[in-house]
Formats: sequence, C-alpha cells, structure tokens
Amino acid sequence: MSSLSGDWREGIDDVDAAIIDGYQSDVPVEERPFRRIGDELGIDEDDAVARVRRLHEAGIVRRFGAVLNPPVIGSSTLAAVQAPADRFDEIAAIINEYRQVNHNYARDHAWNMWFVVTAGDRETRDDILAEIEDRTGCDVLNLPMLTDYYIDLEFPVVNADRFARESLDEAIDASATRISEEAAGDLSAFDADLLLEIQDGFPISTTPYRDVAERLEGDVGDVIASVDRLLENGCIKRVGCVINHVVTGFDANCMVVWDVPDDQLDEWGERAGGLPYVTLCYHRPRRPDQEWPYNLFTMIHGRDSDAVDAKIDELTADYLPVDHERLYSTETLKQTGAQYEELVGQ
Repeated sequence: MSSLSGDWREGIDDVDAAIIDGYQSDVPVEERPFRRIGDELGIDEDDAVARVRRLHEAGIVRRFGAVLNPPVIGSSTLAAVQAPADRFDEIAAIINEYRQVNHNYARDHAWNMWFVVTAGDRETRDDILAEIEDRTGCDVLNLPMLTDYYIDLEFPVVNADRFARESLDEAIDASATRISEEAAGDLSAFDADLLLEIQDGFPISTTPYRDVAERLEGDVGDVIASVDRLLENGCIKRVGCVINHVVTGFDANCMVVWDVPDDQLDEWGERAGGLPYVTLCYHRPRRPDQEWPYNLFTMIHGRDSDAVDAKIDELTADYLPVDHERLYSTETLKQTGAQYEELVGQ
C-alpha cells in the first residue's frame, strides 16, 4: 500500500488540501478565476495562484486548465500488442515514436502492451495502427470506444482511501453515451487555435484567460466564450486542477475486462458505471478472430492492490457475474496529453 505520509503530504496544509480535492473541476470560467477561489477559501487571489503554482511544481497538480475530450474532437482508440520479452523495449520505442500515441502501459497479460492512438480522423488512426503492425511485426488489437457509461478521474486524494472514493457514499450518474468513430468537433478556426494553445494547461496566473487571449492575439471575451462553448459541446470535459494520481499514491490501478451478454450490455454497463469506486466504464468491441471475447472495460484506481482486488471481487459477485480478466499495469511506458495538432488539422 502506498504511504499516506509520503513526501507529497508533508508539504501541504489544509488550504492546499482544499484546492487539491475541491477544484479538480468547476473552476469558474471568468477573467479572474483565482479571485473567486481565494474568496471561497478565505485567502487572497495572489495566494491562491501561488499555491496552485507550488502544487504544480511539486508534481501533485499535473496541470491547471481544461481536460479535453479526444473521442469528441477526433478519432481515438485503445490498442494492444503481444510484445515478446526479448523485443519489448524495442517495440515500445517504435510505438512511442508516434506523436499520436499519448499513453502506453505495460500490463500483466498476454496482450502486454496497451496504448492509445488519437488522430484527426479514423483513416489516419487506422493507418498508424497498420504501420505499427508492419514495423513491429506484431498483430494489433484495435478496440475503439463505442459506448461511454462513466469516465471520470476526479476524486479526492487527500485522505487514507485504499481505493478511489472509498470515503465517499454518493450515487454516480452513469448513462450510455454512444461514441462515433467518425467523430469530429466541428471546430471553428478560433476554437482549433484555442485548443492547441491550452492543450498543456492554462497559465497559472491571476488572469489565465487574458494571457491565452494575448498569445492568440485575440479578445479575452472570445476566449471565455469559446471555452464555454467547448464545455457545452463536450470537447472540454472540465476545467480545474488535473491531479497526478501516481504522485498521490494511487498506483495500484487495475483494468478489468468483462464478457457481458450483448443484450444486457447497457443495463450492466450503467449499473457498474454508477458504482462510486468504478472510475472508468465503457464498451469496446469483441475481437473473436484475435481471441478477445471481452466487450466491457472497467477501471478501479487504488493505493492498495489487495483493496482493489476486493472491490473487483465485489463487482464480480454482485454486479457482473461473468467471465473476466484483471490487467494490472506494471509500467508506464509513455504518458502525455493527446497532440491536438493532429486532431484539428494544423
């Protein structure tokens, strides 16, 4: 189990904790958001900015800004290969060369290398997968998301929780949202420029939106209106502090794949996605020709692998009584934000 008294906890106080757990989303989209945050926390605006900047420098806050939604903006897929042990590093290096690959993890399974490819359109995405097959000599398992039941990595971390949301008792709103492989955000030129500017976060300053506007040689009102519009159409999921869960001890994370009867997929997907401890729940296609029978994916994030396994046991016994496999991540091979130059055609 990861230690709660690790270095990251020793450098924060109660106000820092309130920022970490309280402002992962719903940071006001207005010219001086830290003034509002400061008022709510009983500190001044400059102190609020300084605290977020310090948390970012410490690695606790990965970035401050918008969480973008690649499947809405472009075409994204989860893929996997079976990399031979003696070529594992070589194959990882080839896959990681691609700017469109923004996550790559080793997992304890025959399909032992899992990565995400995000591109501007399905054709480009699939061309990349075909090129990876050709260069590595490995068959690629292509598993685009077809239905989103629940995806949210926002949860409190300043606690002794052994798994995500252990200390919370709240209902989760899970519903079936279809994802098109031909998705496109229908972006204006200004929206596209804005996404490129903010993909790695907003400036941590008293006037982040004005700073972005100056970089775009535009008007702050247009930036705020664009962010509001992108939130409304789903291209932006939330605005706030994006937390580095590994730094805060949530490193016992397990992807579980389930063979759910097709006629019960939505019912069971929504039921599982509505559980507080399930951080991700979505439908991806079966690939029987590649001996992949699973159609429902869940993730549970935790600090304690035994506690995560116990929750998976509970999930199996009470909610998903079907064949499943547990794929623990064993190594992070690459983790970056999606490269939105590839998604918006610039």
